[in-house]
Amino acid sequence: MSESFNILVLDGVSQRGIDRLSASPGFSVTVAGKKTEPELLACITGVHALIVRSATKVPRAVIEKADCLKVIGRAGVGVDNVDVKAATEKGIVVMNTPSGNTVSTAELAFSMMLSMSRHIPQAHGSMKAGRWDRKLYQGIEINNKVVGIVGMGRIGTEFARRAFAFGMRVLAYDPYLSLSRARSLQVELFEDLDQMLAECDFVTLHIPMTKETKGLINRDNLAKCKPGLRIINCARGGLVDEADLYEALKTRQIAGAAFDVYTEEPPGENFPLRELENFIMTPHLGASTAEAQESVGIEVAESVSDLLQHGTVRNAVNVPSVDSKTLEALKPYIELSNKLGLILSQLAPKRIASISVDYYGKIKDQDTTAVTRSAVKGYLQNIYKESVNEINVTHFAETLGLSFSESRDAFEADYSELITVAVRTEEGQVRSISGTLFGNSPRIVRIHHFNLETTPEGVLLVLENVDKPGIIGLIGTLMAKHDINIASMSLARAEAGSHALSVLNLDSMPNDEVLEELHSDENILTFKAVKVS
Repeated sequence: MSESFNILVLDGVSQRGIDRLSASPGFSVTVAGKKTEPELLACITGVHALIVRSATKVPRAVIEKADCLKVIGRAGVGVDNVDVKAATEKGIVVMNTPSGNTVSTAELAFSMMLSMSRHIPQAHGSMKAGRWDRKLYQGIEINNKVVGIVGMGRIGTEFARRAFAFGMRVLAYDPYLSLSRARSLQVELFEDLDQMLAECDFVTLHIPMTKETKGLINRDNLAKCKPGLRIINCARGGLVDEADLYEALKTRQIAGAAFDVYTEEPPGENFPLRELENFIMTPHLGASTAEAQESVGIEVAESVSDLLQHGTVRNAVNVPSVDSKTLEALKPYIELSNKLGLILSQLAPKRIASISVDYYGKIKDQDTTAVTRSAVKGYLQNIYKESVNEINVTHFAETLGLSFSESRDAFEADYSELITVAVRTEEGQVRSISGTLFGNSPRIVRIHHFNLETTPEGVLLVLENVDKPGIIGLIGTLMAKHDINIASMSLARAEAGSHALSVLNLDSMPNDEVLEELHSDENILTFKAVKVS
């Protein structure tokens, strides 16, 4: 007799997705609308699979009460409404649908560009008010115009394809996109955002919100833009400094802007941009098409069905695709490789062509697929944040034009087991980091060509300096001056009197003042504050 499963579907997931689940033998499907936390707590007992969109929150309390829950399916990309950590702790798979809204968001951004070029919303409003302002709304053609795309992931790539079809010149800014991938997409890749903006008639944003991208478009680079630039943001609120944009739109340095996302959603009543005629607004409609909602509904239904019926994991955000016994044995290596990738991503150049993971010793006899993917995931974490996981890491690497590989070396290393993660640029520059396990405790034992030993935890300050007396004292004095405690320090050098590498485990992240003092010292050649956990 086949196993039966109770599935609870909330938030208006598409009917075709529900039909897919209902047609599966052994599935009992209950459909409801948005539920509050108390309502969800009251009905989560006995549920094997929970499918939601963004309206219903799935907090720790609900997850802890769930007695049968095996999977939470999110019909959409973000999983902010699900406590993924709590689900992971309880062994519940959390899945999303990362590609369902790609076309819908790209099409909305392109529609925004067309709307701005021909003043369609303003002309429509004028006609509705009974006016015939034909001369007032003279537009521009987009044929032969220049569009800059910030972020060449799935959505940015789809936008580029449409822009080419309309006869546009397409520029791109993406520090992580390889040159070979840029060539295959036929876009002109820029190293400097300001230089690209100076050539653009339009710019569209397709990047995640991170500490580095917050306020990416601001007063400084708005002043350097080509006069008459038009800006589109259908990605994340806060990528453009809204106060700075307001001033640029008022002075007509920026001809127009069209936003689907905002720093605060919904925008407050006193939202200054709302009053401007040359600012177009929509209420976060990027994924709001019948096709996108149907696509994510079907995708999440199939993913949940495959897991319940066959144990197949796909689009998971919290578990690798391996069986539990293998996963338990590989767990220390997976954690080590993830940290190696994460640290290397903060030490290596942003634009790389390939990532390789090399195995020495006993580990090379294991199935290291999950370990390799964990290393690449660690490397891509700073770019894609929570979106990347061991399941979809291949897709994200391909999006950036990166190849990744693993190899096994037969010769003896200095350690019984060793994992080396290395990246190579298009120009052939190589950066690498190696680690091993002391028991089950991870250790870094090599950075680039320097042999050392340090623990990959907390905050690491990695400095390459001139090998001369007094440097260690200088660093210690500087940290003490700013009340930053050094937990441990590891030193290495290539040869006496040349260059040395210092790695400090710090209790807190050094502030800008510390980094500025390091920058001003001629004996400090390079430095990087690396956040591991």
